[in-house]
Amino acid sequence: MQGVQAVSQGDSGVRDTAPQRRASASPLTLAFGGVAWLLGIALQLRQSELWPTQWTAAGAALAVAALLAAWRWRSTRAGAAVLLLALCTLACSTTSLRAAWRLSDALDPAVEGRDIEVVGVVAELPRLGAQGPRFVFDVESATLDGQAVRVPPRLSLGWYRSADDESMLATPPPELRAGQRWRLPLRLRAPHGTRNPGGFDVELWLWEQQIGASGTVRGGASAPAPAKLGDVPGYAVERLRQSVRDAIVLRVSDPMAAGVLAALAIGDQAAIEREGWDLFRITGVAHLMSISGLHVTMFAWLAGAVVGGLWRRHPRAPLWCPASVAGGWGGFVAAAGYALLAGWGVPAQRTVWMLGCVVVLRMLGLRWPSTAVLLAAGCVVALLDPWALMQPGTWLSFGAVALLVLSEPVRVARAPGSATWRGRLWAQMRAGLRTQAVATAGLAPLSLVFFQQISIVGFVANLLAIPLVTLLITPLALLGTLLPPLWLLAAWLVQGLSAVLQALAGVPWAAWSAAAAPPWAVASGLLAALLAVAPLPIKLRLLAVPLMLPLMAPAVARPPHGSYELLAADIGQGTAVLVRTANHLLLFDTGPQTSPDVDAGSRVLLPLLRWRGEDRIDTLVLSHRDSDHVGGAASVLAGLPVGMVRSSLTDDHPLLAQAAQRGVPHSRCVAGQHWQWDGVRFQMLHPLPADHDLARKPNALSCVLRVQDAAGASVLLTGDIEAAQEAALLARDAAAVRADVLQVPHHGSRTSSTTAFIAAVAPRTALVQAGYRSRYGHPAPDVMARYERAGVAVVRSDRCGAWTLAPDGSAACERSVSARYWHHRVEQASP
Repeated sequence: MQGVQAVSQGDSGVRDTAPQRRASASPLTLAFGGVAWLLGIALQLRQSELWPTQWTAAGAALAVAALLAAWRWRSTRAGAAVLLLALCTLACSTTSLRAAWRLSDALDPAVEGRDIEVVGVVAELPRLGAQGPRFVFDVESATLDGQAVRVPPRLSLGWYRSADDESMLATPPPELRAGQRWRLPLRLRAPHGTRNPGGFDVELWLWEQQIGASGTVRGGASAPAPAKLGDVPGYAVERLRQSVRDAIVLRVSDPMAAGVLAALAIGDQAAIEREGWDLFRITGVAHLMSISGLHVTMFAWLAGAVVGGLWRRHPRAPLWCPASVAGGWGGFVAAAGYALLAGWGVPAQRTVWMLGCVVVLRMLGLRWPSTAVLLAAGCVVALLDPWALMQPGTWLSFGAVALLVLSEPVRVARAPGSATWRGRLWAQMRAGLRTQAVATAGLAPLSLVFFQQISIVGFVANLLAIPLVTLLITPLALLGTLLPPLWLLAAWLVQGLSAVLQALAGVPWAAWSAAAAPPWAVASGLLAALLAVAPLPIKLRLLAVPLMLPLMAPAVARPPHGSYELLAADIGQGTAVLVRTANHLLLFDTGPQTSPDVDAGSRVLLPLLRWRGEDRIDTLVLSHRDSDHVGGAASVLAGLPVGMVRSSLTDDHPLLAQAAQRGVPHSRCVAGQHWQWDGVRFQMLHPLPADHDLARKPNALSCVLRVQDAAGASVLLTGDIEAAQEAALLARDAAAVRADVLQVPHHGSRTSSTTAFIAAVAPRTALVQAGYRSRYGHPAPDVMARYERAGVAVVRSDRCGAWTLAPDGSAACERSVSARYWHHRVEQASP
């Protein structure tokens, strides 16, 4: 994106002719039209449900008619207003029509969860994981029970190794390659991700990738065996990408370095393990380790310089086409080729379209200012991909260029000595430092808005990483496809950079986290960024400091004394519940570990806690050792200070060893334990001390915790207790289990939730934390029927998303609060 400013400035030697003056005025005329177009798309992206197609089509037709009718009176205020309104309506309507077309390819619910047979082609570079590959599959045909069925044309599939006899997963082949045609037994489901406040929107990401369903390759005696049907023509780029990745892995022994080289050369970001991304995020250089606008722009600039230089040396070529135009097109073609090699990701696409916009403007002789070029590029990107406006990367890319343009100082006469090579070098160094300072200071508010975190050491880290990665490591990674020994040199540079980043990451306060701020604080922070980088007097620029404070340290609402707030996170199949009092936080369980490098702690809980402004967990309760309850605990312990762990884990459990290494004390859950925080009472009801000494299965040892506020409102957190433990609780003290909110035992399994237990608890709300289309069948229909007969409102995380219970007793489902039309539609639970 940094190329917009440089390319749009053009050649200052061109004469100022009358046609150019007329052309230069056009951006001012079209600017309002561009803003109206973007506003129309932005309004459409706020829709929770699409309007009826006939209304949308009628709106588009009326907008076109209004444009044609008002064009003659565009110079009048009324005509201009009609034009702008028509452009806004047309953008909104056409985007809705495109969205309706995509929704027409949605997975038929009758096919979801059924064993079907699909023939298609591996369309992209398979992503390798510890359990097996994940890949995009272009569908050619599908059958269910021998009958043809319709499924979305593009699927995201996992081919995982069987973990147990129940999973019925097929063992993946030794080599899965792009361009192969396969007949696969599949089980599909609609695109469904977790929905938590401030969390990553998986369903939007799948929507933008035009993936209509996800699924797994099945196995077992009753399923037909997967069959490779051969290779198909085409898919040459994806085959090349896979060959390059295989060669890098074979040549470079260091997994960290090999992953970075694969990410930079072919866009395989999955090749970098989670620990690597954590390091890059803390040090603020994560944007350099993926194919971003910076890489594509730099590649285009280098290619354009080479093409333009060769073009000037030809005796006749400049007469046919100016060297600057030829160099621009050469850079654009090179950038498009690099973006294709890198997987044609959304950030790379944005930059390619932006560069194309700039080249076309220059070819037409339209010498627009940088701000107008930036606006035009934004309109082109939004026209091709309206949903790019929902991506943080779009705003960070365009924001960086806008800040550089707005902060451009007034040009002065060239200083004496600047014509020497030392002067030019010093000028380049100063320009580089200024660019980095502007980007660091100006983009800090956007980083806080989108990620609730900024890197304090990022300025220093990027001073080294940007030139090293952009000018050395990335070119070497690409040239290594022709001369593989260059990958060894690139790997050595990556290792050196990693060592420096490790040292910077170890600095206290290397990263700053802040809670999600209200809109007024966001506006204040963005204004602070503009003041900080603008060429203004220092007294005005100092105002950026107080304006930035509300965004960096927003006031966080906490429950009043004597009450609590509860948030049941949406973590799939598992349990994770936050209980917040005025000055304390308790986390009950940490959700599942879905693979060796992915767990609910890093994927859901830590981002959620940052979004809420939590910087400490006072007590972490791990109800029992099942992985869907403690799978994210290691990440939580590593990511935030924890005051104390209470659990039913055995003393030799690895999590307790990790806690001990960090100086976190541990106490076994024992019935009778109780404490008070800020007027809220916490009481442990199970297990008994003797239960720990018996050879019981983990569910029987689940910690059962009751929380009650000063007004008597209460919640009962039960882990995975079963019928025997429910009966034991009632036998000891049936009155002690009464609660307004019951976390349904064992995710609604048939082993729990007896009629007597439901009657004794007498909850108003029953909370079920279970995965969408859980392979365990949670929650069981007959168990849900018991709660329905008892008059209990059931909230299910697979339908509700995260569920929040406020101190005043009001409740909300995240899927209802933040609903958008691209989100998977499921039956809503009553809060």
